[in-house]
Amino acid sequence: MKSLLLSATAFALAATTVQAETSDARIALSNNYAGNSWRQAMLQSWEEVGNKAVEEGAVAAADSFTTSENQATEQAAQIQNMILQGYDAIVVNSASPTALNGAIKEACDAGVTVVSFDGIVTEPCAWRIAVDFEGMGKLQVEYLSQRLPEGGKLLEIRGLAGVFVDDEISAGIHKGVEENPQFEIVGSVHGDWAQDVAQKAVAGILPSLPEVVGVVTQGGDGYGAAQAFKAAGRDTPLIVLGNRQDEMAWWAEQRDANGYETMSLSIAPGVASLAFWVAQQILDGAEVPKDLSVPFLKVTQDTLDEALATTTEGSVATTDYSLEDAKGVISGAM
Repeated sequence: MKSLLLSATAFALAATTVQAETSDARIALSNNYAGNSWRQAMLQSWEEVGNKAVEEGAVAAADSFTTSENQATEQAAQIQNMILQGYDAIVVNSASPTALNGAIKEACDAGVTVVSFDGIVTEPCAWRIAVDFEGMGKLQVEYLSQRLPEGGKLLEIRGLAGVFVDDEISAGIHKGVEENPQFEIVGSVHGDWAQDVAQKAVAGILPSLPEVVGVVTQGGDGYGAAQAFKAAGRDTPLIVLGNRQDEMAWWAEQRDANGYETMSLSIAPGVASLAFWVAQQILDGAEVPKDLSVPFLKVTQDTLDEALATTTEGSVATTDYSLEDAKGVISGAM
């Protein structure tokens, strides 16, 4: 009996020690941009999950900071300031895969854990969480080849210039076109993953374009593109969407009115919550591979109503990650 009591006591002490490993830890989010619905949903996910973790004593702080401009120099200064403020871990959605490497290395050298997600960094000391963005771009063209086997002219709407995500999705789109030469990209604009920016950019290029059968996108730009085509008096092409609520609402309206069919795909904004828990697990002593991947969310004609019903107005279809979810992602990568 005595040995059993000792074992129970040891277990309780061990459990207390595990809790204490991160209960005093302070984690910060460094975000480079907040000017679209995806980033707003991402920040909301961080806030909700982080605040709950603080309330439950998992960590001492889960603060978030967003730069006023999408500039790597500004974000690098922000990270350096976080180092001086004594954060134990910094989670980064980066303005550039390489331009922040110096600041990231400074953080690592100071003993700070750095986890990048969505806009990941290449500095070897940091962890990275991403989806197969190139595959996401390629999948759009593959879908178009099934729906439009004869091919045609395409318009590409890109995201934020210079950001890893934008480069990867665009590379996948162009690879898809190479493998499906019946398609030709006749125009490309940057929509910054925002409907208003995309609408203005598409409206500006449409007068110079021939008939377009499809629009390949990066998310947050499909509804703006549709409005630009409508304002120009052009037929609506097949627009691949990006899981934004306004896009999906428009899709449902068009489906009910004339049978419009497309698909929608994007990384879930809730990946921020996964990055938070990954940072917590690293601080807690868990062995975590440097590179982790998560699937992107895809909405089809059959799942549109369900996705729309669970996405709040002005937001993005998403899922938040729990601590157990994070442990599952980590173990799956081992």
